Amino acid sequence: MVRAMSFLVKVRQLAEPVTVALGQTILEAALAAGHDYPCGCQSGNCGACKSALLAGEVEMTPYSDYALTAEEKDSGLILACRSLPLGNAEIAWLEGDEIAAHPFRHLDCKVIGLDPMTHDIMRLRLEITAGGPYAFSAGQYAAVRFGDLPVRDYSMANQPDDPVLEFHIRCMAGGTVSPFVRNELAPGDPVRVEGPRGISFLREQHAGPILALAGGSGLAPIKSIVERALALERRQPIHCYFGVRDERDLYLEDHFKGLAARHGNLTFTPVLSEPEGATARRTGFLADAVAADFASLDGAKVYLAGPPVMVETCVAAVQRLGAARGDCHADAFYTEQDKAKLVTA
Repeated sequence: MVRAMSFLVKVRQLAEPVTVALGQTILEAALAAGHDYPCGCQSGNCGACKSALLAGEVEMTPYSDYALTAEEKDSGLILACRSLPLGNAEIAWLEGDEIAAHPFRHLDCKVIGLDPMTHDIMRLRLEITAGGPYAFSAGQYAAVRFGDLPVRDYSMANQPDDPVLEFHIRCMAGGTVSPFVRNELAPGDPVRVEGPRGISFLREQHAGPILALAGGSGLAPIKSIVERALALERRQPIHCYFGVRDERDLYLEDHFKGLAARHGNLTFTPVLSEPEGATARRTGFLADAVAADFASLDGAKVYLAGPPVMVETCVAAVQRLGAARGDCHADAFYTEQDKAKLVTA
């Protein structure tokens, strides 16, 4: 028997079925056909292409549990970027307040600021020279390319209405891109930015408490989210926690303390997990600090950005406190080594 070399996948929001070749994911086929399918990382890490499987069967290649939980999979949800159809199928991407609708832009930028924030984090500021205007929702990210180096995803730390883009880039030992940013990138250099992407953005209509949890350079999207909520004059409590290893890893502390001094509904709490010496600050893991500070998070929106282990433990902690899974918006920062492990897991 000759095995079919392609399948037809009907997408409820599209007028015509998508032809998916053998070994091709549904998302790859949809994008290749010119369809504007909601997506982000395209590697099974963000969940932006989460869809409902209405008919047929698919096989999914490895993906992050943050992008699609076991419960979501059991309920019939899939990731289009990881789904290989096993026959003709029908799906529908998710809609509603989980989607931020902004034009996808290809921006030409130039470096106008490059400042060390810690021993291993640089703040990059870019001026858009062509391809704008650039609209995004606070908490989203973009694909950034420096010359011929590989593309990397970085979250915007600035406000959506700020014409200057701000990124926080941690220098990774053995990395290819981040050491270049730290040691060779200079003011005036061209940079390519494509976006926005991501589903871990501020839900601006939400009136309940906000819990914003950042780890390391994950402070970038959390900064954008917190500042945007304050700019909208939101009155609900906003609790911002910043987890790092030691004193030398803290940055923008004075900035957030200044915001808290001007806005009575904002609190900012740094937490050190591995301080090298005596400290008067909170110590321990971020998840434990949150668990100690709240009796209930029912009705709260939780925004998380940082290393995968931090996101994983904090999501578990806030859910034990009553936060709904659908109210946890996580943006785990995967290194290239993390992604490689995920694909080969």
